[in-house]
Amino acid sequence: MQKSVGNQLLIDQFLIAAILSAYVAAFWPAWVNLFGVWRHSEDYSHGFVIVPIALYVLWRKRAALRATPLRPTWLGLPLVLAGLVLYLGAHLAGVLTLGYLCLVLVPAGVVLFLCGWPILKKCAFPLFLLLFMIPLPAQLQTAITAPLQLLVSQATVLLVKFGGIPIIREGNVLHLPQHSFQVIQACSGLRSIMSLLTLSLLFAYFTLNSNALRTLLFFAGLPVAIAANVLRVLLMILGLHLLGIDLTEGKLHELFGIGIFAAGVFLLFCIRSVLTKWDPDTAAK
Repeated sequence: MQKSVGNQLLIDQFLIAAILSAYVAAFWPAWVNLFGVWRHSEDYSHGFVIVPIALYVLWRKRAALRATPLRPTWLGLPLVLAGLVLYLGAHLAGVLTLGYLCLVLVPAGVVLFLCGWPILKKCAFPLFLLLFMIPLPAQLQTAITAPLQLLVSQATVLLVKFGGIPIIREGNVLHLPQHSFQVIQACSGLRSIMSLLTLSLLFAYFTLNSNALRTLLFFAGLPVAIAANVLRVLLMILGLHLLGIDLTEGKLHELFGIGIFAAGVFLLFCIRSVLTKWDPDTAAK
């Protein structure tokens, strides 16, 4: 009996190793491209921590996964085949984003095929988390950035005028008597949105128990990121107009950006503290 169990364990380990090896070999070009995006783009540099965190979440669930009965289903096989075909097509056509999505689609199909729906359900969060390592398509990023730039510009001008400071807006260019500011793509909020949405997702998962409250905290990352960038531009204008301090370049600009991001994280923490009051399990701790 013990020998039979040992043989089955060896077979399972060999199967897992074979599947992982095949996955790495098939998708290695996509991973190499993705690493390049993370390394060269500040908007997606957080991608380096996504896979380790997803693996950590799975490791935390190891007892629950072992206790869940395996219910393999052939429904996972079409998902795997579709992912492989889409990946091949995306690779040949140069559609990188679609290829990156297959990095998540294929493992989901493999889990469903070999383990069944109960296991896939428990793996849903780490698989969903992997989507945040994938950069947005360039066309979509451009379509989102322009309205965000305009929104930040309009909100900043409204607040500056409320303070009695003379300012004129021409599109994304803000004119003060002694200086002009341009709300560039970096100030649109997209970078903060990607980072804060990822952070709010992790914050919600690890600190709240209610799925409804987790969802609420996750989506709170969007207005928080926009508010943080409005505050960023506003303080740049006030710093120059009232104190004569230029926060638009140099080391001071970098430190200022870190401070604004920290303010966004603090605001998320405050929102989480409020939501905790409606989260029975967390409030009881």
